[in-house]
Amino acid sequence: MLPPVILASQSPRRRELLEKAGIPFSVIVRDTEELKEASMPPQELCLHNAAAKAEAVFREHPDSTVIGADTLVFLEGLPLGKPGNEEEARTTLLKLSGHTHHVCTAVAIRSPLGMKDLAVLTEVTFRKLTERDIRRYMELVNVMDKAGSYAFQEYGEMIISSVRGDTDNVIGLPVRDVVTCLNGLGYRF
Repeated sequence: MLPPVILASQSPRRRELLEKAGIPFSVIVRDTEELKEASMPPQELCLHNAAAKAEAVFREHPDSTVIGADTLVFLEGLPLGKPGNEEEARTTLLKLSGHTHHVCTAVAIRSPLGMKDLAVLTEVTFRKLTERDIRRYMELVNVMDKAGSYAFQEYGEMIISSVRGDTDNVIGLPVRDVVTCLNGLGYRF
């Protein structure tokens, strides 16, 4: 019998993506300190944070397969995390306006069956936004718990002109890659 799968994330978006993929799992989260070190390459920074989340839960549940994930938005190589307040969110959206940025989601899987790490980059281009566009978007979407102060799946068409790569990655979990990793450990999803 294969170990049960645990998602080490509170993200409702990640839960929805795993559920849609037909993966049975439970959720257990432990506090970990996330690095926001701008000098690290995006994939390395996200992988460090994803591994810390997965390992914190795996230490307590070594007979399970634990999935940790971390998503960050990078503009010109600098990480843009979740905003601290509405003014910071507004400023971030202004910075992204009319520019192309990268969304990196890293996934760390820890299991008695083996370890898997992956990091996926997706390129996102924003429309040129006015103050009014930003105000309207912020009225519709709770930007405070979103990396980069936006959500692709919530009124993304208002602010995004194009995406090159995996849209699930922008939402918070590159599901196809996760399924491939789990299948490599012996699961069949």
